[in-house]
Amino acid sequence: MKNRWIGNLMIVIILGSLLAACSTDSKEPANEQDALEAENETGGDLNIAVTAQPPTLDTHLTTATIALQIGRNIFETLVTQNETYEAVPMLAESIENSEDGLTYTFNLRQDVKFHNGKEMTSEDVVASMNRWLEQSSRAKMLLSGAVFEAEDSYTVILTLENRASDVLDIMAGQGQFPAIMPKEVIESASEDGINEYIGTGPFQFEEWRQDQYIHLVKYEDYQSVDGEPSGLAGKKEVLVDNLYYQIVTDSSTRIAGLQTGEYDVAEAIAPDNYEQLKSMSNVDIHLYLSGSNTMFYNKKEGIMTDRKMRQAINAILDMDEIMLASFANEDLYVMDPGYMSPDQTNWSSDAGSESFNQKDLEKGKKLLEEANYNGEEIRLVSTRDYDYNYNAAIVVKEQLEQAGVNVNLEVYDWTSLLEHIADPENWDIRFVGIGYVTTPSQLLPLSASNPGWPDDEKVTALLDEIRGSATQADAENLWDELQAYLWNDYVPISLFGHYSAIIGAVDNLEGFKTFQGSIPWNTKVIE
Repeated sequence: MKNRWIGNLMIVIILGSLLAACSTDSKEPANEQDALEAENETGGDLNIAVTAQPPTLDTHLTTATIALQIGRNIFETLVTQNETYEAVPMLAESIENSEDGLTYTFNLRQDVKFHNGKEMTSEDVVASMNRWLEQSSRAKMLLSGAVFEAEDSYTVILTLENRASDVLDIMAGQGQFPAIMPKEVIESASEDGINEYIGTGPFQFEEWRQDQYIHLVKYEDYQSVDGEPSGLAGKKEVLVDNLYYQIVTDSSTRIAGLQTGEYDVAEAIAPDNYEQLKSMSNVDIHLYLSGSNTMFYNKKEGIMTDRKMRQAINAILDMDEIMLASFANEDLYVMDPGYMSPDQTNWSSDAGSESFNQKDLEKGKKLLEEANYNGEEIRLVSTRDYDYNYNAAIVVKEQLEQAGVNVNLEVYDWTSLLEHIADPENWDIRFVGIGYVTTPSQLLPLSASNPGWPDDEKVTALLDEIRGSATQADAENLWDELQAYLWNDYVPISLFGHYSAIIGAVDNLEGFKTFQGSIPWNTKVIE
C-alpha cells in the first residue's frame, strides 16, 4: 500500500509539472488528474436488497442462508472455502495433521484484533469452537467426541475420536459455520444465542432495524490475509464505509430498487424476472450454482420402498423438460448428474451418468413389470411456495401418467408440507431443492433422519470408508463408487439438475463478485 501511495504521489507531481508547462487552454492534464483522484477514492454506502430478515446472526445456531451471508462479513473462521470449495486457512496461519489422523494442530495468526479491540488468542478460539461442536447439528453428527484445547496463546489442538479426513471441509462449510468470537461473548451467551455480534471480519455490526435493514460499517483495524481473492479466501479490502442489508421480500420490488438506484445489489431474483433484469442497461447479472433440484423417494414405508419402482420412475423421467419447466430459461441451470456441486473440484463427479436423464419409457415400463406394479396410487407432495418445486411436480406427474403410472399430486403450503412429510405414511415422493454441502457425508439424501429415510448397508459402509480415507484421492475414488451405486442401483432420489441463483448489480460497482451470495469486500462504488 505504501509503494502504491508513493507511486500515485509521483504521478501527481509529474502531472503538476506538465500543467505548469502547458497553455491555460489545455484541459487534458487536469482531466487525467481528476480521473486519477477518482480512481483512488473509496467510501460511500453499499446497499444490498435481500429477501428476508434473519432469525439471528449467531452462526453457531442458525442454518438460515441470509444469516450466514450477512454473518460472514462480521465473523471469520479458522479455515474457509476458496472458489472451488477447497478448505484453506483463514484465522489459522498453518495446520498440521498427525499420522493417525486423530490430531490437528492449528497455529493461529497473531495480532488479529476483534472489533472490540481485543487480540484474538487460543482461549477465544477454543471457547468458540467447543461451543460450535455443541450447537451445530452438522458438528454433532460428524464430529462426535471431538474437543479443542489450547496448547499456548497461539496454538490450538483438535482431538478426534475417529479419523475424519473431511474435518477441515466440515469446518469450512457455510451452514452453521464456526465463527470465532471473543471468549467473553461465548460465556455470556444464552440458549437463544449470543448477546453481541463481535468478530474479526472486514465489517463490524452497527445497527439492526427490525424488518428494515441491518447496518454494518467498515472495520478500520481489519487484518487481512494475503493472496489472490478466491471465494471466501484471500485478501479482503473494505472499499465502502457503510454496508446495508435492506430487507425487501418481493423480487419485483428489489428489481425496481435497482432501476431507481435505491439498491446497488438485489439478491435472489426470481426466474420469472430474469428477462426483465436482462433488459436493464444499467444492471449486470451474476449467476452462481446454488443447489440441486430433486425429488426424494420414501424408502421407509409404501410402494417406493421397492428399489425397482424407484429405478423405473428414474428411467422414465425427461429431466430436460423438468428443469426447463422449473426455471424457464436454460441460462439458469445445468444438466449434471453430480450429487455435489459441479463447481466443487474435490467432489464433483459424473459417476452413474448412464442413469441420469434417461428418458427411456420402455425401460421404465419393463422395470415397473419387474416390480409387479399393478396401478397402485403414487402420492406426490409439493408446494406452490417454491415455484420450481411445484412446476417440477406438474411435469413429473404428466410424464409418469404417460407411462401408465397412477399418480395423485397433493399441494400444501410450505409449513404444512414439512409437517406432512414427517410421517412416512403420508407420502411416496416429495420435491425439494437442496443446497450444497462441503463433503458427501453431509448430503441430505444420505441422512437417515431426513424424510426419505435411506437405510442401506453399502451406502453406510462407503461413507465410513470415505471419511476414514488416508488421502483425498482415495476418498474421491470411493465417492465415485458410491455415486454410481446411488444412480444405478439404490436410487434414494432423482436429481434433475443444478440451478443458479440470480443476483442483479448496478454497473457502477467495481470488483463485485459472488460466492454463494454477494461478496461486499473488494467492492468499490464508482460515483
